[in-house]
Amino acid sequence: MPPEGNPPPSPDRSPVPLPSVAVPPWLAHALRAQRGPVPWNAVIRGALAAGPLLLAAVVAGRPSVGVVAALGAMLAGFNDRPGSRRTAVKRLGVPALAGAGGLLVGSYAGEHVGAVTLTLLLTGLGLVAGAASAIGPVASGAGTQLLVAAAIGAGMPLPEPGWQRALCYLAGAGWLLALRLALPTTRVTAGDYRFDGERDAVGAVYDAIAELLAAAGGTDATARRAALTAALDHAQDALAGPRLRRYASSGAERRLHAQYAAALPLAEAATALAWVGEAVPARAAEGPRRLAAAVRTGAHTGPLPAPGRSAPELRALDDALLHAADAFDGGGTGGGAGKNLHTRRRTARFLARTAFGAGGREYGLRVALCFGASVGLAQALQHAPWSGNHSHWYWLPVTAVFLVKPDLGPLASRVLCRAAGTVLGALVFAGLAALLPRPAGLIVVVAVCGALIPVATRHFAAQTAVVTVLVLALVMVAGEPPAAWSRISETLLACAIVLLVGHLPALGQRGGTVRARLARAMEAADVYLAHVLSDDTTDDRAGRWALRREAYRALAEAKTAIDLAAAELPALARHAEGTDEVAATLERLVDTTTACAVQLDDTGHLTPRHTERIAELLDELAEGRVRARLRVKHGHGHGPKIRIAV
Repeated sequence: MPPEGNPPPSPDRSPVPLPSVAVPPWLAHALRAQRGPVPWNAVIRGALAAGPLLLAAVVAGRPSVGVVAALGAMLAGFNDRPGSRRTAVKRLGVPALAGAGGLLVGSYAGEHVGAVTLTLLLTGLGLVAGAASAIGPVASGAGTQLLVAAAIGAGMPLPEPGWQRALCYLAGAGWLLALRLALPTTRVTAGDYRFDGERDAVGAVYDAIAELLAAAGGTDATARRAALTAALDHAQDALAGPRLRRYASSGAERRLHAQYAAALPLAEAATALAWVGEAVPARAAEGPRRLAAAVRTGAHTGPLPAPGRSAPELRALDDALLHAADAFDGGGTGGGAGKNLHTRRRTARFLARTAFGAGGREYGLRVALCFGASVGLAQALQHAPWSGNHSHWYWLPVTAVFLVKPDLGPLASRVLCRAAGTVLGALVFAGLAALLPRPAGLIVVVAVCGALIPVATRHFAAQTAVVTVLVLALVMVAGEPPAAWSRISETLLACAIVLLVGHLPALGQRGGTVRARLARAMEAADVYLAHVLSDDTTDDRAGRWALRREAYRALAEAKTAIDLAAAELPALARHAEGTDEVAATLERLVDTTTACAVQLDDTGHLTPRHTERIAELLDELAEGRVRARLRVKHGHGHGPKIRIAV
């Protein structure tokens, strides 16, 4: 019998649904992994990089040389990402040079200076490397390798002098770069194989345009427009890599440049159609899809379906398709447009302002404190009489460097993934070390781990586990004692240091990185809008496309920084509150500016919808700045000013 006063349960009553549990953003980020096809070409390069180098050195009786070369190849493998061969030269080569310099400095400093001087020296190195990392991905990779190699050079006992270590390190990274240049990089094999990365990137731009046109008028249009921005950024970087000549020298490369240039007016028209918010005919997306196939196969496009000319945006799309057909089948460059990649203007003053601005100062200080504190603690543990032989002290600062990197995810997510990955890697290696013969088994482990790195980079915990196994194998090949369990303790110490420094009020209260990138995005949008609303915009379409590219690229970088800041623990995430709303308004403003440009090209004047939307967004942007506590710096001169001061 049920208790008195309570009615008996109804047999037909539906069960009460359980309350949904909201996962904190930092935990959701830690559980999320990137998806996509297996990069088999990168897997093959990884298998042929560190393992064969180590095998050759062991056979020659110089295992320590092979260890350093394998470390250079391993760290270069972190930067081996999809793209062109020209991009790979900069993306792999610049960090490798920085790492060789760090290894040289660390080796001689570790031999000739005391613990206190070494700690101060490496702390200063961390300040410089951290500030420079704010410039961009290549500078960030260079800063990482500089600090990691400096700590290894100062602490890893090797018989070779510092200059030989640096050369071996460069040789390892250079071997992977040689593999990157010699072996196929994508599944696109038509035409000159040297430009398969560029061809794949340009083809992806046309695919993204087709997907945006198909999504026009739907809820997925904004996401498709962001994907188009990412594809254009990737293609622009792929084509604008380092070169000996100013312009493309071969016919195949000039053709790719012309095909990329022909995609810019198509992207502009597609963005304007998405802004209108109405579905477009299905045949409108067929033309870009055929152009994407023509880029990858080298075949002729043939007649392209006409999308119709009933609206300014459709007329712009039709004109852009005609221009693209001429660039593809006629072999023209659009009046020399193929020579202009509309790349961002990054002068020495711009780079210095980025490194020494609010974002660079904040990040440089955080890296310096984390790196310096870990070096100091490791030195104290090494020289303490009660700590025993602490021969692997350099692992503590090396771990701190990888933890403090913001481009690897939010702080709490990095700490959680690093701890879990290290424990898993140490356990796996302990089992392998007990079963495999030495050194042959260890060399096989290094080769297998090198092949797994391109896949493991999709999740920080998986990457940490693979790298832990690889590094522990290298340490044993070098003749050092097993250190799987000390690796766990030092990782936990590094996690504690980075968590403590990362939440210091002096470092977290300003959100300098987010505000600096948002300021850059707002400045780029300001310049783009002022140019479109000026009288000479139709006569300078190349300049307009360059400004549009810069506005969307800066906006994407700001949104990435905001997303990372929002996934931090609440103590840090609160400093970026409201910035996501400002970025969303700014995105709508840049889209509206693009729609205004298409309208002005067609009729020479704006409709009331365009002008009212611009005014609404500028007012909304001003209100969002107040809510986000962004200080406004009013400009002077013609055109709207939406700059903020950091």
